Amino acid sequence: MSVVPSPALPDERLAAGAARLATRHAGRFAVETVQRLLTDSYRRLAATAQVTAHLVVLAERFAAERLDALAHVSGVPGAGVPRVLFVCSHNAGRSQLAAALLRHRAAGRVTVSSAGTHPGPRVEPHIAHVLTEAGADPAGAFPKPLTDEVVRAADIVITMGCGDACPVVSGRRYLDWPVADPEGAPLAVVRRIRDDIDHRISDLLAGLPRT
Repeated sequence: MSVVPSPALPDERLAAGAARLATRHAGRFAVETVQRLLTDSYRRLAATAQVTAHLVVLAERFAAERLDALAHVSGVPGAGVPRVLFVCSHNAGRSQLAAALLRHRAAGRVTVSSAGTHPGPRVEPHIAHVLTEAGADPAGAFPKPLTDEVVRAADIVITMGCGDACPVVSGRRYLDWPVADPEGAPLAVVRRIRDDIDHRISDLLAGLPRT
């Protein structure tokens, strides 16, 4: 049966994404839940975006991540892979580096997310460069706001300079990494920050159980 997206979507181009997400989560979430979360994701990203050309695509990606987190929280079969969430202020530098590096080093052992308490308009310009140098894939990175379901789904929450802004959920493991902020820093400094984070990633992986 075809899925007819709600006319309440803030951009008619979201309809195709709503249909894809609803099909992917058929039997897990109602169509209305998918549409509501996609609409919320679009509006959250639009609130800080300086360039909106790709906002529809990014909103679908953001909504997909949030739906996967909800599935994990709900205990859906197959959704139980350990999850690590990196949180910094703008989700434009440190948490993007950490998420990409862990995803690269873990090779599927964990599910990785990142978010910002006050997301910036774009990822810092040197981030993609230093990740590529390290062999990590920087593609698809964009600042995302911190949402409740992503925090609740995380098994480990790693904060990086966002102070007390990250909500605390009982039963989660919380770590704070005092890493320098790459905002506006020259390439050489961003490389040092990347290497600092990479060492911490190695220590984190060494302490995770192998599945």
